[in-house]
Amino acid sequence: MNVADSDRLARALGALGMEETKDASQAGMIILNTCVVRQSAEDRALGRLNSLRPLKRNNPNLIIGLMGCLVGIRGNAAMEKRYPWVDIFAAPSDPEPFLRFLDNRMNQDSAETWRKKVDDVLDAEFGVTTEIRHTVSENLPIVLGCSHACAYCVIPGKRGIERSRESQKILEEARVMVDHGAKELVLLGQIVDRYGLDLENHMHLPQLLAELSEIEGLERIRFLTSHPNWMTEELIDAVAALSKVMPHIEVPVQAGDDEVLLAMRRGYTNQNYRDLIARIRSKIPDVSIGTDIIVGFPGESEAAFEQTYQLLKDLRLDVAHLARYSPRPNTYSAKFLPDDVSAEEKMRRFRVLEDLQKEVVGEINQQFLGKVQPVLFEEKAKDRWRGRTPTNRLVFVESDEDLLGQTRNVHINWTGPWSLLGDLI
Repeated sequence: MNVADSDRLARALGALGMEETKDASQAGMIILNTCVVRQSAEDRALGRLNSLRPLKRNNPNLIIGLMGCLVGIRGNAAMEKRYPWVDIFAAPSDPEPFLRFLDNRMNQDSAETWRKKVDDVLDAEFGVTTEIRHTVSENLPIVLGCSHACAYCVIPGKRGIERSRESQKILEEARVMVDHGAKELVLLGQIVDRYGLDLENHMHLPQLLAELSEIEGLERIRFLTSHPNWMTEELIDAVAALSKVMPHIEVPVQAGDDEVLLAMRRGYTNQNYRDLIARIRSKIPDVSIGTDIIVGFPGESEAAFEQTYQLLKDLRLDVAHLARYSPRPNTYSAKFLPDDVSAEEKMRRFRVLEDLQKEVVGEINQQFLGKVQPVLFEEKAKDRWRGRTPTNRLVFVESDEDLLGQTRNVHINWTGPWSLLGDLI
C-alpha cells in the first residue's frame, strides 16, 4: 500500500512538472513514506529521517516531507515538535498536503495558473490521467484503512476506518494504467475481500474483478490481502472462473492455536482455516496460497507454537511471510497483554518455521522442473530478466531480447525454494 501511495504522489508531482531524481543531494523535495506495522520498520524510518537533516542544513530551501503511518490520519504533534526541519506532514494515502504546500510556495504572478493545475490534479485522482508510463505490474488501492482491529494491529489507528473507493474511479484508473503500459494490476486492501461492503447498493469484489477483466490489454489481475472470514464462496468461484484473475491467494492465518487466535481477535479457528484452504484448492486446483504468521504473540506457549508448526507442515502453503511479535502503541495487545515471550525464543520459533517453509517450498517448486510456464516479465536485473508465473513464482531468464511487458513461455531448468530459472521457448 505504501508503494502505491508513493507512486500516486509521484504521478501527481509529475503532472505538475516535477522530475524524479535518484540522487538526494540534487533534489528540491525529498519525501519519506513510512510504515510502522512493526518496530523494526519504525526504527528504519526514523533512522532515514535523521539522515536527511544534514541535507536540509546544507540547503535551507530543500523541502522535506514525511508521510504515512508515522504521521497517521490524526497527525502527529509530537513528531512535528521533534523534527522542526520537516516542512510537510501528511497522512497515509493523502498527497494533498504536498500539493498545497507547493501551491503556497509559488510566486504571486503564477499562483493562479499553478492553483488550477493543483486543483485539476486533485480532481483527477492525483494525476491518474496524465501521460505517464506505468510499470508492467501496478498496485491499485481499492480499500483504504481497516475497521477489523486485530489485537496486535496498528493499521486502524494509523490509516483510519475502512473506506472502499468508488468502482468507477477504480475502473477509470485501471484503464489509464493499462493504456500506459501496465499488463497486471494488483488490487490492494487491508482486507481486500471486504471491498464495497461499506457502500450502499455497490458492487463487491467478485463483480469488480469481472468488470476489470473486460479491460482490453489487461492480462493479469491479483488481489491482496484476504481475511479467512471474508473469503466467500462467490469470491473463490470468481477466481476460478475469470481467466485474467491469477490463481494465487494471500490469506493470512497468523497463528495455528485457537487460544492465540482468540487473543489476536482474528475470529476463526485452526479448523476453520484448514477447511477454507480445502475449499479453495477444490475449486482452483492449481492455486498457490500465501499466508502470514506471527510468532511469539503474548501467551503463545510451546504447545501453542507447535499447533502453528503443524498447521504449516500439514497445509504445505506456497508462501509464508513470517514475523516476530512486537507490541505497537495503542493496540489492544500492547495495552492489555504482557509481551511474555523472550526475544531469543521469538527468533528460535521464527527460524524453525523458516526452515520448515524453505523445505516445503523447495519440494513444491521441484514439480516445475522440466515444465513450461507462462511468465510475464517485469524488469531486467543485471543480465537476467525477472518475471512471474500465474501462481506468482519468481522466474529468471537470460536473454538479449527486450522482454519487458511480454508474456512468454519458459522451460524451467532449475528450481529452488525462492525462485526458478529457465530458457525462453
